[in-house]
Amino acid sequence: MVRNYSDAPVDDAALDRILEHALRSPSAGFSQGISLVVITDDSTRRAIAALADEPAYLANGFDPWISRAPVHVVVCVRKDAYLERYREADKGGPDGPSAREEGWPVPYWWVDAGASMMLLLLAAVDAGLAAGFLGAHGLDRLSALLGIPDDVVPIGVVTIGHPAPDRRSGSLDRGRRTDIVHRERWDPSSAD
Repeated sequence: MVRNYSDAPVDDAALDRILEHALRSPSAGFSQGISLVVITDDSTRRAIAALADEPAYLANGFDPWISRAPVHVVVCVRKDAYLERYREADKGGPDGPSAREEGWPVPYWWVDAGASMMLLLLAAVDAGLAAGFLGAHGLDRLSALLGIPDDVVPIGVVTIGHPAPDRRSGSLDRGRRTDIVHRERWDPSSAD
């Protein structure tokens, strides 16, 4: 995650390739409930930074990464696209187990949105750029600012640009966990 960018613009062709990659993410039942809102307008990016209270971030000694990033991509999801798709005959029909939200033990609309977001981040790095993520949960007026319909939920903003020297996040001082990958079983010593 990069949280500082230079003032250099992002090439339109590179941005198009990045977006094309993000749209190749998995889609449960090919529901296609993910949408991307791309913002390059300076005043709109500054408005998003204001919604995120960038001045408080700056007061803590960080750079203005949200307003400075030349590209914002808002990853959105429409849950009803999944429910509508799974009401179709080949996915269980209107009375099938996934026709209602309660029938989804794992809400794949969130999984698909995360996969799309990750492809955005990776494609930006692959294009020689940098990217960061800002959760939309604290951006109450983001949907109104961007005209996002009521049934579409923005999950976050991916900032994209050319990297500049970045202040290291204090969160990184925690170090990497070493107990993340498990092979064959969670705890091999508990095997029968």
